[in-house]
Amino acid sequence: MATLLELRELRVAYPRMETSSAATFVVDGVSFCVAAGERFGLVGASGCGKSTIGKAILRLLPPGSQIFGQIALQGQSLLGLSASQLQRLRGEQIGLVFQDPMTRLNPLMSIYDHCDELLRSHWFSWSRPQRRQRIIEVLERVKIPANRLHQYPHELSGGMRQRVAIALALLLNPPLIIADEPTTALDVTVAAEILEELTRLCQQEQRGLLLISHDLALMAKYCDRLAVMHQGKIMELGAAHQVLQRPQHPYTQSLLAATQLTSPQPPPLDTAPELLRVENLQRHYRLGGWLQPQTTIRAVDGVDLTLRRGETLGLVGESGCGKSTLSRLILQLIPANAGDVVFLGRSLTQLSAAQLRRTRRDLQMIFQDPHACLNPKMTVAQNLLEPLLIHRLMAKRAAQERVREMLMQVELTPAEAYLHRYPHALSGGQRQRVAIARALITHPQLVICDEPVSMLDAHIQAQVLALMQELKEQLQLTYLFITHDLAIARRFCDRVAVMYRGKIVELAPTAQLFAHPQHPYTQKLLAAALS
Repeated sequence: MATLLELRELRVAYPRMETSSAATFVVDGVSFCVAAGERFGLVGASGCGKSTIGKAILRLLPPGSQIFGQIALQGQSLLGLSASQLQRLRGEQIGLVFQDPMTRLNPLMSIYDHCDELLRSHWFSWSRPQRRQRIIEVLERVKIPANRLHQYPHELSGGMRQRVAIALALLLNPPLIIADEPTTALDVTVAAEILEELTRLCQQEQRGLLLISHDLALMAKYCDRLAVMHQGKIMELGAAHQVLQRPQHPYTQSLLAATQLTSPQPPPLDTAPELLRVENLQRHYRLGGWLQPQTTIRAVDGVDLTLRRGETLGLVGESGCGKSTLSRLILQLIPANAGDVVFLGRSLTQLSAAQLRRTRRDLQMIFQDPHACLNPKMTVAQNLLEPLLIHRLMAKRAAQERVREMLMQVELTPAEAYLHRYPHALSGGQRQRVAIARALITHPQLVICDEPVSMLDAHIQAQVLALMQELKEQLQLTYLFITHDLAIARRFCDRVAVMYRGKIVELAPTAQLFAHPQHPYTQKLLAAALS
């Protein structure tokens, strides 16, 4: 097969801090090639340099970054391209699916406007009907119906936003697609559909796919060859099945071992007091207007749920089924159309704004997207100090010490190396760990975890889940754990609730649900996870 992308001795350093006298290479001597039609995977821990390679190929690194070595696409060097050449390269020759869709989508533009802008800026001769037909065709590939064309990013679930980002990468038919954690926010059924579509494009149209992920199981299924990265270098490179089944390097072996999570012993919950009760909770949205027919989306449609003190209740279901909407209704971040939320014996829907603010000390959330809870203009220390000072839990000096302790607990060490960084200077996994620290720093009683480890590699996932289990026991926490990763739900949760089209269709103890699923949708979900 013809070589499509080639990297030789690639070295990348970000702009130096004022206190630093020498460049630190986050990518150091990386060489590999991707053939037309090949699926090549980059796997490794968060911060190892995987995403930096993808950004370096498209010259999306911050100003002042240093790049050495060679990057060539179809024999053409990419390091000396002009601004106009780079503009044509991005999208037409290489499509990029970002790890975090919110950095890709403009909150002031509808989904249609995003796609139309991209087509207008590259395919000048196309008429408006032609562009609209192309947009509908590509969005259907990633399971976004035409009636959602004119919605905005904030009206979509995290998984739906990621599917829009994938559609944008496919829109101009590029010969190479770089997919940076493309299924992080997606449930197993949708993730399989997306990756099978990308695979089909590679095979049928001889496209190259550079897949960047920390998910070893995903790599084994969808990649032809695999490179394992650690601290900016490639530790092992070979056929995917060989690397994963017979790993040679100690780091690869440790990465595989970290995917083996230990199942917790379920506590006796039948007699535990009730902490949270959700009664007939509903949230409906109306779409359309005077130019389009109106459609009602029943995001949450009559949900009843109970959490007992000390348990971990898993909430699983496909992207867009209403999981994240339900969590925001419980927290009173959005109003319900009907129903009630009772926490510690009090109806949250009846509380005043001042009472609700006091309650939030005991009711916290770890968001799926760390940008949703971290202020980009504040340092890590300031982001973590804020909840302690807002709730007046301790004096400033004690609060600063508590911040250092939390950073160490979420494996961001030494703490001094992170205190004065801004969120944009952290990797996706590091940002998520800061978000977890922010949620736990007030010692809440109930923590709603919305995909809290979805952006972390296997090593850090295991560490964070072990930490969350330890903190749960030490601080007597209760978790509502929202995830699309059924393997994690199986090992981490005491009970699992399955959500489908706004409703809870099945709820049972974890072992019982996985061994004997009753609802057809649960059976389909488990079958997709095991395939």
